[in-house]
Order: sequence, then structure tokens, then C-alpha cells
Amino acid sequence: MLQLVKAPDPGSDKAEVIEILVKPGQTVSKETPLMVLESAKATMEVPSPVAGVVAQVLAAVGDRVVEGTVLLQVEVADAAAAPTPVAVQPAPGPVTPVIMPPATPQTPVVQPVSSAVDITIPTPDIGSDSADLIEWLVQPGQVVAVDTPLALLESAKATMEVPSPAAGTVTALLAAVGGKVAQGTPLLRLAAASAHPAAPVFLPADEPEPVAVPDSPPAPAAPSAAPVAVVEPVRPSASVHCGPAVRRLARELGVDLGHVPPTGPKGRILKEDVHGWVKQVLTTPPAPPVAVEAPAAGLPPLPEIDFSKWGAVERQPLTRIQALSAQNLHRAWVNIPHVTQFDEADISELEAFRVREKDSLKKQGVNLTVLAFLVRACARLLEEFPRFNASLAADGQTLILKKYVHVGVAVDTPGGLVVPVIRDANRKTVREIAAEMAVLSAKARDRKLSPAEMQGGCFSISSLGGIGGTAFTPIVNWPEVAILGVSRSAMKPVWDGSAFQPRLMLPLSLSYDHRVIDGADAARFTTRLAQVLSDIRLLLL
Repeated sequence: MLQLVKAPDPGSDKAEVIEILVKPGQTVSKETPLMVLESAKATMEVPSPVAGVVAQVLAAVGDRVVEGTVLLQVEVADAAAAPTPVAVQPAPGPVTPVIMPPATPQTPVVQPVSSAVDITIPTPDIGSDSADLIEWLVQPGQVVAVDTPLALLESAKATMEVPSPAAGTVTALLAAVGGKVAQGTPLLRLAAASAHPAAPVFLPADEPEPVAVPDSPPAPAAPSAAPVAVVEPVRPSASVHCGPAVRRLARELGVDLGHVPPTGPKGRILKEDVHGWVKQVLTTPPAPPVAVEAPAAGLPPLPEIDFSKWGAVERQPLTRIQALSAQNLHRAWVNIPHVTQFDEADISELEAFRVREKDSLKKQGVNLTVLAFLVRACARLLEEFPRFNASLAADGQTLILKKYVHVGVAVDTPGGLVVPVIRDANRKTVREIAAEMAVLSAKARDRKLSPAEMQGGCFSISSLGGIGGTAFTPIVNWPEVAILGVSRSAMKPVWDGSAFQPRLMLPLSLSYDHRVIDGADAARFTTRLAQVLSDIRLLLL
């Protein structure tokens, strides 16, 4: 006798079917969750009003239903009728009959097991003319049990899993991912695991999920018996418990469901679990892959140390910016032969000029800094020294000379160091550079920089002048070949040929890729930079 299962009162005009928890042929008990509906007010499960076997699912994921809409049909056993054995063939070919008594609590169910021949598993009824094969959940050589999900199909109405009708080993996949299939289209071939009939398995009333059946009855192993191997699933997501809607969401977000902790009944993964896992991954910065990259560079991995044995400790994860910077800097330090050229520039006249002009520019909303002059001066020198405005190709044999001049400026933010890029710095005035730097720095501190604003740099400047220090060795910002470090300027006695004069000296630290730039070129670059900074009129020539 067929029992219609209808949608309950959703608490609003309509509700959406967001997950189907059962499939045709599945045995369910009373109160087994059948579907999940979501309305504007709540998410609810639709329980089975009776015990029986799902005959047909009439609603699809994405359908909008109202109170009283027929969702599915459940075949209810007639208690007065005697159990009648029914032979079920899972696929064409010789198979062992399946005995299906009326489904009641503690009902023995014999799972189908085919004979020791290949079985071709066809596409089931998909509810439409055709569907896309969007994912294989098994691979050739994988051992599967009855009802193991084999493939994921998607039609215009729903996404559905194709369960295995028998236990055995996958021998061949007969369709390609992305291809169209229709009812009856061969999907794969399965070799039966055993020619012996399976022993009955009792399904408790509160356990609607399929239970894997041994390939043969337990028996003492003979001396000549082949060893029994346990085969793990190829994909962790193939064996998780969730509905098609959750699988589709995971596929769209690129999530392996094998990593998502379930919170639903009986270990079922919900949509909320997937969203929660994605949020956790996005907000938890990855650890810098030092131990992974070090062996590739011929270095031994660093050992793990338990610091807590010497006292109290606190574990603080790096911010996302810090983690990414650590990875990039480690890669650059390992792969680039660094050399640093130290020098200093007399910026006494430059600083006097800056002080005279800063107030008038401040009224125009421009903060005139020494760094703006540095950007303009370096842009000029990149034109004079084209090897500093280049990148080494991946083959290590070709130098890529750039016809544009984009200068990156390191900005210290609460989340870590970022390097926005000032484009075409050689074509801009010091005033324009200062105004653009102010905008980029504010966006960096507010975490509003776009990826495009931090890409395409030819040369970088890292200024620690506002903090202190006399010199440091900056790491080249690959794929660039040089970076200028600037420390705090200081008044020093400088010999002018007849007497010592107090001069404001700016320390310069130029790190470079020695594969592209040699020491003589680096010394010429810093010497020329010091000349330009000591007399900014040279920028006009």
C-alpha cells in the first residue's frame, strides 16, 4: 500500500527543498528524516509518518512547495500478508536473487551480490531526458559495497547520486565527466566480489542507512585462502554522509567533504557545516611552508620543539598577510643569491627644500615626505640602469627588460607588511607621487588594497626611517631583481676639504640579485642615487 508524504506547514507561504535524505528503494522507519525544507523563517526536516520502503521521490532539490504538496511515496507493508520472496536483478546478467520481506523493525534484508562476472551498471531514471555526469566518486580497482555512491549526476531538476546495486570491484568507467547520459546509458562495469550469497543483515528501526555486507559468510580461513585486503576509498568525500545539494555546494566551493566535520543527525554533513568549514579556512592563515620548501632547496627540515617544557607559552597564529609574506620571503631568500651594497646620501638641501614646501602642499592635502623624493629619484635611475628594471626568466637564461617603471613602496600595517605599487613613477612629479602614496597607504592600513594595486612592481623601496636603525639587508621582492632599504637620517660631521660640516646623511641599503647585477653596477647605482638626492635639481635634466 502506498502512503503519500506531504509537506507540513512551513510557517510561510512557500518553502524550498534544499536536501533529499533518502532515495527510491531505501528502507525507512517511522520518524526517519526524508527531506529538508527551508522557508523564510526556519529550516525543518520532514519525517516519515510510517515505516516502509521509499517507492518514488516526487520533489527535487530547489523545488518550492506549500503545505500539502506531495513530496514522495512510501510503500507500506501489509501486515496481514505473508512475506513473499521477490527476485531483484541489479543489472543484466546472472545474479543471485534478493529476498525483500516487508520492512519492519529488525527485518532481515539480504543484500544483492552478483556472480563472479562483470556487471554493467546503467544510468537509473533521472527524472528528465538527460543529465550531466559531474563527478566520479569511485575509481577502477576500488572495492565498493552495496549502495556505495558511484557517480554524481545533475539534471535540470536535481542532483542525484548513483548507488552501487551490488558489492564488488570497479573494473572500468564507461562514461566521461562532463558528458551527457540518459536512462539506460552504461556508466561503469563492476566485478562481483564473490559468487557466494550474502548473509542476512538486520537493520534496526532507528538506522535507515545502508549497511555494508560481507562478501561471504564468516568461515575459518584455509591455509590456501587468499589474504583479505582492506581498500580505502580513493576520495574521502565519496564515503561521507550528505545529500546531493551539499555535494553540489561543496563542488562549487572546491571543498573536499572528507575534511568537513558533520553536525547533522547520524553524522550527516549539512550546508551549514560546509559554510562553516570554508569560513574557518579563510580566517585561519596557513602556516608558512618552511618545512616543505626546505628539503626542495637541499636543506633539512627544522625539528618540532616543545617549548612548554621550559615554561608557559602562548600560540599566536600569523595573520594572513604575515603568513603569505613569510612564504614569499623564504622562497626569495632560498632561490636568489643576495648581496647588499651600503652607502649614504647627503640630503641636507633636499630636507631644507622639503621643509620650505611642506606647509603649502599640506594646505592642498599633500604630505610631502623624503620617501616621495626617493621614489622619483629611483624611477629616474631605473631608466639609466635598465638591468635594475628587469626580471630573470624562469629558464635562468633570459633577461626580461621592462619598458615601464612601476615602483613598490612597503607599508607597515597592523596585519603585516604590504607593498602597493606606484605605476609610471618616471612620468609623475614628486607632488603627484606624494599624493598617490598617501591614498595607497591609507587603503593599505584599512585593508582595502586590491590585488591589482600590489602587482606589477619593477623595484621596491622599504623605508624604516620613521622607526630607526642605521642599516639593514632587505630581501629582494621576487620577481624583481633589486630593493632599496632606507634607514633613519642623522646629522654627521662631513669633511668638505677644509673643515668638517654638519650634514644630514641618509643611510642606503641596496640588495640585489647577483645573477643579474654585479657589484660594480650596484655601487654605480647607489653612487648615482646619492648624487641625485644631494642635488634634486638633477631630476629636471
